[in-house]
Amino acid sequence: MNLNPLYLKNLHSHQLKEYLEKLYQQYNLSFLSNDPLEFVHRFQDPRDQEIVGLLASCLAYGNVKQIRASVQKILAILGEKPYHYVITFNPEIQGTDFDHFVHRFTQGKDIVCLVYLLQQVLLKHGSLGNYFLQGYSAREKTIRSALTRFVEGLLRLPFPKDYIRRNRISEGIWYLLPSPAGGSACKRLNLFLRWMVRRGDQLDLGLWVEVSPRQLVVPLDVHVGRIARNLGLTTRKTDDWKTAEEITDRLRMFDPEDPVKYDFALSHMGISGDLIL
Repeated sequence: MNLNPLYLKNLHSHQLKEYLEKLYQQYNLSFLSNDPLEFVHRFQDPRDQEIVGLLASCLAYGNVKQIRASVQKILAILGEKPYHYVITFNPEIQGTDFDHFVHRFTQGKDIVCLVYLLQQVLLKHGSLGNYFLQGYSAREKTIRSALTRFVEGLLRLPFPKDYIRRNRISEGIWYLLPSPAGGSACKRLNLFLRWMVRRGDQLDLGLWVEVSPRQLVVPLDVHVGRIARNLGLTTRKTDDWKTAEEITDRLRMFDPEDPVKYDFALSHMGISGDLIL
């Protein structure tokens, strides 16, 4: 098929659906090595998969090489049983494990804070999935409200000693845990939710069976946004939550029950250079 954006933007709906379905079939598990989801698949215990999934998705910004290197450093610290590491974590003692960690805007102290927040949730609710369900409703069109409650609840928990509580969305723990309420596209958290919720193929894990895939929102970043515009999936110019919902609404026309199934393919098109941009 012609990959010129001017051609793709003018496809009829049935042609675009056919194109997206071909992409969905093409970009499969063989592309997992270029995706942070690969790290989650290394673990078998769902409790470990949740922890690794959230940490890996939070670090999914920058280039692939940087992301992989940073996630590997985190996993080297957490060891073979990340869940056990988190629930027994003492930030005043083990916080030094992360002293030399840096991933672009994220420092070791930010990971210490995130791990400490996760520990509190796990000790009270048993799993991240159980915690997410506290703010989830199957009646809502998308997971926007549930994600907002998930993030805001985490950020209301006690922080480690000496971690300064600021509310600056551009730094620290607030950069790792943005809220849809602030307009952010929440790319990395939507990525985490895709991994936890989607089912029906071998790519995503489908651990949170109580949450419907039809409510997921596409993980939108600048690359997916550019591709979506070239495919005519949105006319909006800003890569924010509204744009993510608009793209998802268009994808829902092609698969109402699983609109975000196309995300893996769309995100890897840029990596593979298969779309002229």
